[in-house]
Order: sequence, then C-alpha cells, then structure tokens
Amino acid sequence: MQSVDTAVTDVATATKKFFKRVLPILLVMLVCNQLNRSNIGYAQAQLEADVGIGAAAYGLGAGLFFIAYAIFELPSNVMMEKYGAKIWLSRIMVSWGIVAFLMAFVQDEAMFYALRFLLGAAEAGFFPAVIFYFARWVPAGQRGKATAIFIAGSSVAAAISGPIAGLLLSLHNVLGLRGWQWLFGFEGLLSVVVGAVVFFLLDAKVQDAKWLSDGEKSALGAAIAEEDARHAGVEPGRLNRWKMLLNPQILLLCGIYFAIQLSVYANTFWLPSIIRRIPGTTDLSVGFLSAVPWVCAIVAMYFAARWQDKAKSRRPLLAVALLVAAAGTLAAAIATPALALVFLSVAAMGFKSATPLFWTIPQSGLHPLVLAPAIAIINSLGNLGGFVAPLGFGIIKEQTGSVVPGLFALAAASTLAAGLVCFVKERRTERGPGAQRGAGRMAQEAVTVA
Repeated sequence: MQSVDTAVTDVATATKKFFKRVLPILLVMLVCNQLNRSNIGYAQAQLEADVGIGAAAYGLGAGLFFIAYAIFELPSNVMMEKYGAKIWLSRIMVSWGIVAFLMAFVQDEAMFYALRFLLGAAEAGFFPAVIFYFARWVPAGQRGKATAIFIAGSSVAAAISGPIAGLLLSLHNVLGLRGWQWLFGFEGLLSVVVGAVVFFLLDAKVQDAKWLSDGEKSALGAAIAEEDARHAGVEPGRLNRWKMLLNPQILLLCGIYFAIQLSVYANTFWLPSIIRRIPGTTDLSVGFLSAVPWVCAIVAMYFAARWQDKAKSRRPLLAVALLVAAAGTLAAAIATPALALVFLSVAAMGFKSATPLFWTIPQSGLHPLVLAPAIAIINSLGNLGGFVAPLGFGIIKEQTGSVVPGLFALAAASTLAAGLVCFVKERRTERGPGAQRGAGRMAQEAVTVA
C-alpha cells in the first residue's frame, strides 16, 4: 500500500505527464476544430462572388451550425458516455472533417445551409467530451489550468487560421480550383487525418496508459475516485438531464455563456469583413491582420490563468473580463477602420479571457455524474450565441451596409452578462470539509428538480 507522501508525489507526476503527453493532442484537435469553424469568415467574399451567397445568407449559414450543435449536443453526450471519450472524440473529428471537406463543393445557398447544419451535428459534443475527459484524468486542483490551456488553444487556432486562410485563398485557380475550395478541402482533410491518428494516441482510462507507472496509475485513479466520493449529496438514480434545464443556476450560466459566445462568434465570422474596410487590404493581408486580436487574446488569457489560480473567487475576474470586452467593442463601433482593429483586439482580450474563467465555475463543484450533462446543456444553449451573432450581423449588414449597430448590441450583451455574474453561486476551490460540503451542495442543486 502506498504511503501518503508517495501517493501525492505519484499523482503530481502523473498529472505532469498528462499535461505533456495528452493535452498537446487535445490542443491539436481543438486547433483543427477552430480552423473548420472559422474558415467561412475568410471565404465569405469569394463565396459571394462565385456562388452568390450574400451577407444575410452567409450569416444564416454560419449560424445554422449552432442550431444543429444545440440539437445534437445532449444525444452526442449520451453516446460519449456509452462508448467512452476516446472513441467518441475520434468519431466526432473524422465526421466534421468529412463534412468540412464537402464544403469545397458548395454550389448554391441550399447546399451551403445543409452542409453547415451537418457540420454542427458532426461537431456536437466535442467540448463536453474533452471536459469530461479532464474530469477522469486530472485532479480537481489542476482542472482549471487544463481547461484554461485547452481553451487558449482556440485563440492560437484563431491566430493562425487567418494567415493559413490567406495563403490557401491565394491559390485561386491553381489546378483549376478556387481559393475557397483549397481552404475547405485542405482543412477538412487535415481533420480526418488527425482524427484517425488520435484514436491510436488517446487512452480511454487511466489504467490503460502505458506511459504511467503502476504506482502513478494507482495513485491517480485513487485520487479521482476520492474526489468523486466527496460529492456525497447526489444520488445517481435521481439524475434527469432534461429537468436540469429548470435549474436557475444552470439557466443563469447558460445566459452568461450565451453573451460570451455572441462576442466570440461575431468576431470569428465578421472580423475579416471589418478588416476589409481598411483601405488597401487583400485576402492575404486580411488573413494576417485577423491574427492580431487573437494573439492579444492569448497574452491576456495567460495572465488571466495566473490570476485565477491565486483567486479564491473567479466571479470578479469574470465580470472584469466581460466589461473589458464591452468597452473594446463599444470603442470599435465608433472608431475608424484601422482603430477598430485595435479596439477589437482589446475586446478579444476580454471575451477570450472570460471563457476559461467561466468554465471553472460549473466545474468547481458538480458531481462527475452531473458534470458532463450540465456542461453539455450550458455549452449547447450558450452556443446559440453562435447562431444569433452571425445571423444578426448578416441581416444588419445587408439592411444598413454596416456592422456598426451589431457592435453596439455586442457591447450591451457583454455588459449585461457582467451584471449576471453577480448572481452566480460559486464554490470555492479550497479543500477540506467546508469545500467538500460546498461541492456536495452545488451537486445537489444541479439535480434538485430531478
């Protein structure tokens, strides 16, 4: 039997190995995910010229992804629990890669809508599956760090997606293919290949990891099991995924995450269009300039992660991040095109930092049996912001010729979300009896209506 000191050392060593070996794999998956989500933003101008997809149709197609994502999120989550995160993550990635590749053959608006919907259905469940995977491999004290690093990968992907998109779009008419066909085809095939490789690299359970010693497997498995046992207030038989929708705290978290996603996807899909207002820009320069806000966001997320590790409560940090997003967006709405890029960089520092700060709150006390479905609900309903933002911006641009009114609306939404943060019931991260009781209460609250 391991001594306490030896067990603690083995848990720490096993966790470090997870961060070095497994987290990079998940980050590569996220990069591919974000590339395929954001590429239509760069292809918009060419799609309009070649296929006749206008601003409103583009916005609707971009948003339909999130309708499908919301519909299929919970069913995907159920299948993930049945087949395991390893198999399901690989399936998700190969599926979205195939659909993304088919985007290279879009011929009209109807086909564009159908493929965007199918892409959302294929990707549904990806983020909750990763968070659930963390819960099965990473001790609670390190889960916030793992989530922050993982989410930071989306900013890395956004930063590199612009230059990559610019280079691929510049292959216009090479081998008889349009630039947007190169963009969708290459990034779709990349996801298929990575998804197939991931199946052989990820381990389903701690005990399957050949890169851990027997002592590390035993200690890490025991640590996760002990944390699960602390949530003594939940009776697994009483869990009901659909009635969880009636829980006020979960609805509140959905609302806050909805506002965050409004900003994330308004910028993801419309930032290239805003940058094109700068005189003298080309597809290539738009791609590289689009990377600027996301690079700034990466820096901000690094410092936000350091501050959150020292803070007993994430709520003040989350509220500040949302207010920074609101201020930057508001300033961008009234600035010149060049200055708008600067202020949107400030906004990106706010709303991207808000994302990892947000996810530490539902993670802090939910029972593992509640964790996956609760995150699926929050993620799927919150992601509807990804439908509203591009659709709303598309309609606004088609009606007014400008996205400025949409920026005012984004600023208002971020400000409202900052106010809602004050009503969130957060559980502290300290260990000990008090923390255990708090975790049990939050887990109980998550299923009080079940």
